[in-house]
Amino acid sequence: VLFGVRMLYEGYHMDADEGQEELEQVQMELKKKEEEIDNQKSVSDLESGGETSADQTSSVIQSLLKAVFSPIFLTAFTMTFLAEWGDRSQITTIILSSREDPWGVCFGGILGHSLCTAMAVIGGRMIAQKISVRTVTLIGGCVFLLFAVSSLYSGPAGDE
Repeated sequence: VLFGVRMLYEGYHMDADEGQEELEQVQMELKKKEEEIDNQKSVSDLESGGETSADQTSSVIQSLLKAVFSPIFLTAFTMTFLAEWGDRSQITTIILSSREDPWGVCFGGILGHSLCTAMAVIGGRMIAQKISVRTVTLIGGCVFLLFAVSSLYSGPAGDE
């Protein structure tokens, strides 16, 4: 209930285009960063007279590690790991792997979770481009309140 009321309060007092300004600002900053990186790379290439294949390999590995261990990657990993730890799907996966081929369960779980997450990311991106942050916040508040009301009527799990 608390989250629902809080989100409704924030959404009600939010400007209609609040999220759009922030999105445009972030996109401009990313564009500047990319230009700076490209400029630094071309200057370093000119100064060094070109890179050897070992330098190029090292550069590729460093870029890959920076991409993999970026702050957004670590945030998404931690959030997903903590949210999924001990939930019903994990318990079901444990039971399934005790009865079936563990490798098949592992790869099937990875594929299923990856597809589900990809759909959420792509769908969220599409929604963010079409609907204002205010609208999403208000809808989210209503959904939280609906969950609260439904949990009042259904009671704890197992009380049937």
